[in-house]
Amino acid sequence: MTDSAAALRSGKGSGDENFPVASWLVHPRYRNVILAFYEFVRVADDIADHPTLAAPDKLRHLDRLEDSLLGRQTNEPQGVALGAALAERGLTPRHAQDLLTAFRLDVTKLRYCDFDDLIGYCTYSAMPVGRFVLDVHGESRATWPANDALCAALQIINHLQDCAKDYRDLDRVYIPLDALAAEGIGVEALGEPRASPALRACIAKLAQRARGLLDQSSGFAARVNDRRLGLEIAVIQTLAERLAQVLQMRDPLSDRVHLAKPAVAALGLFGIVKGLYGRAFRERAMPQSAGE
Repeated sequence: MTDSAAALRSGKGSGDENFPVASWLVHPRYRNVILAFYEFVRVADDIADHPTLAAPDKLRHLDRLEDSLLGRQTNEPQGVALGAALAERGLTPRHAQDLLTAFRLDVTKLRYCDFDDLIGYCTYSAMPVGRFVLDVHGESRATWPANDALCAALQIINHLQDCAKDYRDLDRVYIPLDALAAEGIGVEALGEPRASPALRACIAKLAQRARGLLDQSSGFAARVNDRRLGLEIAVIQTLAERLAQVLQMRDPLSDRVHLAKPAVAALGLFGIVKGLYGRAFRERAMPQSAGE
């Protein structure tokens, strides 16, 4: 058993994620701290998802990461680096700690009873990521509800994309049990080579709920003050909307439900155009609102 959390890395990096991580759209002055946050989260995620590490050892490594983040010890470089970056900018470690709560749940909680239970998980696993980026940019907490809706949608989309792998490799099921039961099936349906019509219906309904969350976040990109961050959010929103559509049409057990690079590039460009239009509309409306 290794004593280093970093030695448990899967090899996955920021370029392998479904959605942009501190892309060129984000101003360089913010990129280093966001990437330090990503590296910390990536190590923690790889620990929680490690296929052979025992649960008590996973929890021990997560505790060590938190101790390094908070300056209680210095044996986990990703925690030390993030702690220093946060202290330099006067930022709270709370968002990183919330994510560690989610990773501990990944180790100890393998089923979710209903959609509210799943959203409760997203409160720790997804929403803090966007809140952290907003804090880095000095944005108002009034943007948090839209952020939370977008981040929860991204998390649900990711769960649906990986539902078979999570079940087969980790016996972990994020699809709510009541959603499966409503279609007359259980978690074992995720172990089949192809999704049954009942499972396809279940996944499509959850993808539709993700689209509902995306409707709630549709104006998010135009609400943030930082122009470059707003464009990055617009790109993420556009990619998420397309993936939610794909999951309503394809079988994640047997079909490709991730976007190819050309599609990502095209949708990214479309998102930027939408983001620029939304910001232009906001800027035209602001003087009128002020006059009112």
